[in-house]
Amino acid sequence: MRDLVIAGFDPGTARLGFGVIRGDDQPVPIDYGVIETPAHEPMPDRLKQLYEGVTAILRDYQPAVCAIEQLFFSRNVTTALSVGQARGIVMLAAAQAAVPVVEYTPAEVKQSVSGYGKADKNQMQEMVRIILGLHEAPWPDDAADALAVALCHVHLARFRDAIGE
Repeated sequence: MRDLVIAGFDPGTARLGFGVIRGDDQPVPIDYGVIETPAHEPMPDRLKQLYEGVTAILRDYQPAVCAIEQLFFSRNVTTALSVGQARGIVMLAAAQAAVPVVEYTPAEVKQSVSGYGKADKNQMQEMVRIILGLHEAPWPDDAADALAVALCHVHLARFRDAIGE
Protein backbone atom coordinates (compact mmCIF):
# COMPACT_ATOMS: atom_id res chain seq x y z
CA MET A 1 0.00 0.00 0.00
CA ARG A 2 3.08 2.22 0.16
CA ASP A 3 2.55 3.85 -3.27
CA LEU A 4 -1.22 3.50 -3.46
CA VAL A 5 -2.90 6.75 -4.52
CA ILE A 6 -6.37 7.28 -3.07
CA ALA A 7 -8.84 9.94 -4.14
CA GLY A 8 -11.42 10.89 -1.54
CA PHE A 9 -14.57 12.81 -2.42
CA ASP A 10 -17.10 14.75 -0.35
CA PRO A 11 -19.99 15.16 -2.79
CA GLY A 12 -22.04 18.31 -3.17
CA THR A 13 -23.31 20.35 -6.10
CA ALA A 14 -22.27 23.78 -4.81
CA ARG A 15 -18.88 22.50 -3.62
CA LEU A 16 -17.53 19.02 -4.25
CA GLY A 17 -14.55 18.38 -2.02
CA PHE A 18 -11.64 16.27 -3.19
CA GLY A 19 -8.53 15.00 -1.48
CA VAL A 20 -5.78 12.93 -3.04
CA ILE A 21 -3.29 11.14 -0.81
CA ARG A 22 -0.58 8.54 -1.14
CA GLY A 23 -1.29 5.71 1.29
CA ASP A 24 1.45 4.53 3.61
CA ASP A 25 2.14 4.10 7.31
CA GLN A 26 2.33 7.89 7.15
CA PRO A 27 -0.11 9.04 4.42
CA VAL A 28 1.06 12.01 2.38
CA PRO A 29 -1.25 14.65 0.89
CA ILE A 30 -0.85 15.12 -2.86
CA ASP A 31 -3.63 17.62 -3.56
CA TYR A 32 -6.93 18.78 -2.13
CA GLY A 33 -9.55 21.43 -2.69
CA VAL A 34 -13.05 21.91 -4.03
CA ILE A 35 -14.79 22.04 -7.35
CA GLU A 36 -17.27 24.90 -7.08
CA THR A 37 -20.27 25.58 -9.25
CA PRO A 38 -22.27 28.83 -9.40
CA ALA A 39 -25.72 28.60 -7.81
CA HIS A 40 -27.31 30.71 -10.58
CA GLU A 41 -26.40 28.23 -13.33
CA PRO A 42 -28.81 25.48 -14.42
CA MET A 43 -28.23 22.15 -12.68
CA PRO A 44 -27.25 20.28 -15.86
CA ASP A 45 -24.44 22.81 -16.43
CA ARG A 46 -23.30 22.50 -12.81
CA LEU A 47 -23.25 18.69 -13.04
CA LYS A 48 -21.22 18.94 -16.25
CA GLN A 49 -18.67 21.16 -14.45
CA LEU A 50 -18.44 18.65 -11.59
CA TYR A 51 -18.01 15.78 -14.03
CA GLU A 52 -15.23 17.59 -15.89
CA GLY A 53 -13.49 18.45 -12.61
CA VAL A 54 -13.67 14.91 -11.22
CA THR A 55 -12.55 13.47 -14.56
CA ALA A 56 -9.52 15.78 -14.55
CA ILE A 57 -8.58 14.72 -11.00
CA LEU A 58 -8.82 11.05 -11.94
CA ARG A 59 -6.80 11.63 -15.13
CA ASP A 60 -4.10 13.73 -13.41
CA TYR A 61 -3.55 11.55 -10.32
CA GLN A 62 -4.63 8.12 -11.58
CA PRO A 63 -5.78 6.84 -8.18
CA ALA A 64 -6.01 3.12 -7.49
CA VAL A 65 -9.30 3.70 -5.68
CA CYS A 66 -11.93 6.38 -5.08
CA ALA A 67 -13.36 6.67 -1.58
CA ILE A 68 -16.66 8.47 -1.20
CA GLU A 69 -18.93 9.20 1.70
CA GLN A 70 -22.26 7.37 1.66
CA LEU A 71 -25.36 9.49 1.41
CA PHE A 72 -26.56 10.56 4.83
CA PHE A 73 -30.30 11.21 4.85
CA SER A 74 -31.30 14.31 6.69
CA ARG A 75 -34.52 16.21 6.95
CA ASN A 76 -33.57 18.39 4.00
CA VAL A 77 -34.69 16.38 0.96
CA THR A 78 -33.38 18.98 -1.49
CA THR A 79 -29.89 18.71 -0.05
CA ALA A 80 -30.03 14.91 -0.11
CA LEU A 81 -31.06 14.96 -3.78
CA SER A 82 -28.27 17.31 -4.83
CA VAL A 83 -25.69 15.30 -2.86
CA GLY A 84 -27.01 12.17 -4.59
CA GLN A 85 -26.53 13.80 -7.98
CA ALA A 86 -22.94 14.73 -7.12
CA ARG A 87 -22.26 11.19 -5.86
CA GLY A 88 -23.53 9.85 -9.17
CA ILE A 89 -21.14 12.12 -11.04
CA VAL A 90 -18.16 10.84 -9.01
CA MET A 91 -19.23 7.22 -9.47
CA LEU A 92 -19.75 7.65 -13.23
CA ALA A 93 -16.38 9.34 -13.71
CA ALA A 94 -14.67 6.62 -11.65
CA ALA A 95 -16.41 3.83 -13.58
CA GLN A 96 -15.40 5.37 -16.90
CA ALA A 97 -11.79 5.60 -15.66
CA ALA A 98 -11.96 1.99 -14.39
CA VAL A 99 -11.23 3.12 -10.83
CA PRO A 100 -13.01 1.11 -8.11
CA VAL A 101 -15.25 3.04 -5.72
CA VAL A 102 -15.57 2.28 -2.02
CA GLU A 103 -18.13 3.93 0.23
CA TYR A 104 -17.96 4.78 3.91
CA THR A 105 -20.61 6.08 6.27
CA PRO A 106 -20.02 9.44 7.96
CA ALA A 107 -19.64 7.59 11.30
CA GLU A 108 -17.00 5.24 9.83
CA VAL A 109 -15.03 8.21 8.53
CA LYS A 110 -15.21 10.05 11.85
CA GLN A 111 -14.35 6.95 13.88
CA SER A 112 -11.36 5.96 11.73
CA VAL A 113 -9.87 9.47 11.58
CA SER A 114 -10.67 10.92 15.01
CA GLY A 115 -11.43 7.85 17.09
CA TYR A 116 -14.90 9.25 17.82
CA GLY A 117 -17.88 8.54 15.56
CA LYS A 118 -19.59 11.82 16.43
CA ALA A 119 -16.63 14.18 15.99
CA ASP A 120 -17.51 17.69 14.85
CA LYS A 121 -16.11 19.54 11.83
CA ASN A 122 -13.36 21.29 13.80
CA GLN A 123 -12.19 18.04 15.41
CA MET A 124 -12.09 16.33 12.01
CA GLN A 125 -10.17 19.18 10.37
CA GLU A 126 -7.61 19.15 13.16
CA MET A 127 -7.15 15.37 13.03
CA VAL A 128 -6.70 15.49 9.24
CA ARG A 129 -4.13 18.26 9.74
CA ILE A 130 -2.22 16.21 12.33
CA ILE A 131 -2.33 12.89 10.45
CA LEU A 132 -1.17 14.48 7.19
CA GLY A 133 1.41 16.75 8.85
CA LEU A 134 -0.12 19.94 7.45
CA HIS A 135 0.77 23.34 8.93
CA GLU A 136 -2.86 24.45 8.80
CA ALA A 137 -6.17 22.63 8.80
CA PRO A 138 -7.40 21.99 5.26
CA TRP A 139 -9.94 24.55 4.09
CA PRO A 140 -12.72 24.66 3.13
CA ASP A 141 -14.23 21.93 5.24
CA ASP A 142 -15.39 20.09 2.10
CA ALA A 143 -11.72 19.52 1.21
CA ALA A 144 -10.96 18.38 4.77
CA ASP A 145 -13.92 15.99 4.61
CA ALA A 146 -12.64 14.54 1.32
CA LEU A 147 -9.18 14.01 2.82
CA ALA A 148 -10.84 12.35 5.82
CA VAL A 149 -12.68 9.93 3.52
CA ALA A 150 -9.38 9.04 1.81
CA LEU A 151 -7.71 8.55 5.21
CA CYS A 152 -10.60 6.36 6.30
CA HIS A 153 -9.90 4.12 3.33
CA VAL A 154 -6.21 3.90 4.23
CA HIS A 155 -7.06 2.88 7.79
CA LEU A 156 -9.85 0.44 6.97
CA ALA A 157 -8.08 -1.12 3.95
CA ARG A 158 -5.04 -1.76 6.15
CA PHE A 159 -7.31 -3.40 8.75
CA ARG A 160 -9.14 -5.48 6.14
CA ASP A 161 -5.81 -6.63 4.67
CA ALA A 162 -4.62 -7.62 8.14
CA ILE A 163 -7.66 -9.81 8.77
CA GLY A 164 -7.69 -11.22 5.25
CA GLU A 165 -10.89 -9.61 3.87
